Amino acid sequence: MSALLQDLRFALRLLVKNPGFALIAAIIMALGIGANTAIFTIVNKVLLEPLPFRDVDRIVQVWHTPPQSSFPGMTTFSISPANFLDWQRENHVFESMALYSGASFDLTGTGKPESIGASPVTNGFFSVLGVEPIHGRTFRAEENNPGQNREVVLSYKFWQTHYAADPAAVGKTINLDHEPYTIVGVMGPAMNKPGFAQMWVPKAFTPAEAAIRSNHNYLAVARLKPGVTLEQAQAEMNTISQHLEQAYPTDDKGWGAVIHPLREETVGNVRPALLMMLGAVAFVLLIACANVANLLLARTFSRRKEIAIRTAMGARRARIVQQLLGESVLISLLGGALGLVAAHFGIQLLLKLFAAQLPQLGEITLNGPVLAFTFALSLLTGILSGLLPAVSMTRGDASDALKQGLGHTDAVGGSSAARSALVVVEVALSLVLLIGAGLMIRSLSKLQTINPGFDQKNVLTVNVQINKKQFADATQESQFAQQIIERVRAIPGVASAGAIDDLPLNGGSNQPVAIQGHPALSLSEQPEVSVRVATPGYFETMRIPLLQGRVIGPDDRTGSAAVVVISQSMAKQFWPNGDAIGHYLKLSFFPNEDRQVVGVVGDVKQSGLISSAGMATLYWPAAQTVAPIDSPWMSRPFALVVRTTVPPRTLATAITDAVHQIGKDTPVDNVLTLEEFVDATLTQQSFNMQLLTIFGLLALILCTVGIYSVLAYSVKRGMKDIGLRIAFGATRSDVVRFVITQAIKPTAIGVAIGLTAAWSLSRLVKSMVYGVSTRDTLTFVVVTAILVLVAVAASLIPAMRATHIDPLAVIRDE
Repeated sequence: MSALLQDLRFALRLLVKNPGFALIAAIIMALGIGANTAIFTIVNKVLLEPLPFRDVDRIVQVWHTPPQSSFPGMTTFSISPANFLDWQRENHVFESMALYSGASFDLTGTGKPESIGASPVTNGFFSVLGVEPIHGRTFRAEENNPGQNREVVLSYKFWQTHYAADPAAVGKTINLDHEPYTIVGVMGPAMNKPGFAQMWVPKAFTPAEAAIRSNHNYLAVARLKPGVTLEQAQAEMNTISQHLEQAYPTDDKGWGAVIHPLREETVGNVRPALLMMLGAVAFVLLIACANVANLLLARTFSRRKEIAIRTAMGARRARIVQQLLGESVLISLLGGALGLVAAHFGIQLLLKLFAAQLPQLGEITLNGPVLAFTFALSLLTGILSGLLPAVSMTRGDASDALKQGLGHTDAVGGSSAARSALVVVEVALSLVLLIGAGLMIRSLSKLQTINPGFDQKNVLTVNVQINKKQFADATQESQFAQQIIERVRAIPGVASAGAIDDLPLNGGSNQPVAIQGHPALSLSEQPEVSVRVATPGYFETMRIPLLQGRVIGPDDRTGSAAVVVISQSMAKQFWPNGDAIGHYLKLSFFPNEDRQVVGVVGDVKQSGLISSAGMATLYWPAAQTVAPIDSPWMSRPFALVVRTTVPPRTLATAITDAVHQIGKDTPVDNVLTLEEFVDATLTQQSFNMQLLTIFGLLALILCTVGIYSVLAYSVKRGMKDIGLRIAFGATRSDVVRFVITQAIKPTAIGVAIGLTAAWSLSRLVKSMVYGVSTRDTLTFVVVTAILVLVAVAASLIPAMRATHIDPLAVIRDE
């Protein structure tokens, strides 16, 4: 230990005497370590840390599995109340079960009206998760009865922003949808189920609602009994599903159940992207290590005589290696300290840019495990970057080093081969990262060129939360919405306006449909179509093309003939050999109402740009909406779409004011241009592309620095050789060609290795690219060309410096 401390002090003195070298090497290390620390911090929080629930390994998410005849390709589906209650009664594997859903409430009486995301939950929801409030209590069993469910539990964030974290908020009244709710509790910051919930309210089913099996609008969580495995629970749920299918064939034929661990449900979507990013930053770190190793190799080679003298005087090689490694470890530890600073700001930037793609798991910070990871990583990188230079300098005969002059070229030694090998590694790793980034860029570019079925230019979208409870019936609600649309249309600069319950690309309601003249099917076997509720003006504003018949008009209201407009894919699916216009159909949730098809419009992508183009869609006139069946998802904003003749953003305030002129307590939020809305649906692809591009560019910069440093050192150490070439008549172009060739050789080898590795690893990103092959020739060629050009550019400065060598001065010095 005494010898180790002595060597570290000696290494520290050497670094202090060469601050420029130490700082450059530490900064290179900081880039690699900082990037790894930032990504590991997020990976640790999302994938490694336990979820903030008691005995989380026993908590599962329970789903329906739908009939494949109606939902081809779908493996999970939301749950109906009656089926859930049967699961709850008949199972012997769960300690407890609970339902939850999504809803939105109008928050009034606190100034500007707001639309608040909430989660109605059944009895025992919080106990299933094993969480307790930090203030107050959760719901009592009797508060899940109709008429007694006017209590609310606040999220920690809502409590902070609306009540300044005042514990006295418990017991106060809050106005939700113009009704008083009593605040009974506040959850801690770790409670994040579901992620959108700013508060929780009791879900009270009436006897009629509890008997519904066809309304799949809820989600379920359950806690396994001690000792029960997932396999045992799944087997029992399969048995219960078979029993329900036999007992209720009309509603439950083909419907099963599947159980997933809660962690898998929480992080499953982001796991591949995060693991890919962790691999990418590991490549960046290896490139940084190769860079620093090159710098150390050059530095230690200049100390050949010193090391040879120490060896000749009896110093053991292990001691020399230890001393040289001490220098690299000190550099790496300094790089780790700088990397922590870079990681802190990097995490904040990542969370700001990509918060929507990450599960809401609480605050992500540099904690103890992350600091330990950074320290261990710094030690490891210090050893990796210093090992090759240390071993290289202790090889060979010390007497040879003592005989050589400082002006003598060492390019012939093993050092040159080692430095070139490190350049090969840097080029290969950089090429793999850049090809990955190129594939992501190409994929995102392909997605952005997909025709969504509407014209997204010059359109503003606004969410308007209409509280259904303030109207006596659906007719009054429709009239209120139409008044808002008419007021908006009167704004100067507005070309047209309309509304729909769910914007395209955003999912929405799917419902079974029965076609008049087709064979009768049970509800569980009926085909599902996407159902949208739209107002007059919607199709014109979105410029969805009319193919046959007409679109929804002002005369399609309550009391007039019940009609629908359908998409081209729906027309082809149900009337492939004839005209769909004039035919009748029936939505099975409204079995007493036949509706006539009066128009066919172009296909619109309803569930994302990557979804299949031909999604059968049915558009229902908003003015003909009847009182809907119980559905927590029906209580949400309608999307107002406004096409403008001026930049859409300039009318945002005027549109908001127009809404409040009709309903002063009507919340307005999510004001976006339609182009921004479409881009927001590509956030996961954008996340993958931007991060991989950042790491690819970082790798390219480090690779460029590596090539430049190797050539600069080679020129310095090979001055005699270059001087003799010039003395014997070599021109400036000959010298430039000679130096650049030294860069091209290891670059070419690195490119060959990198292309092979990228070709082999391309399957790992298959699930993340769209519209382009993971072995896309154009991407491979362009990225390779860029890397070669950068390598040539990095060699130009050392090459031009070599042309100014004075051959007489070099020979005289030698």
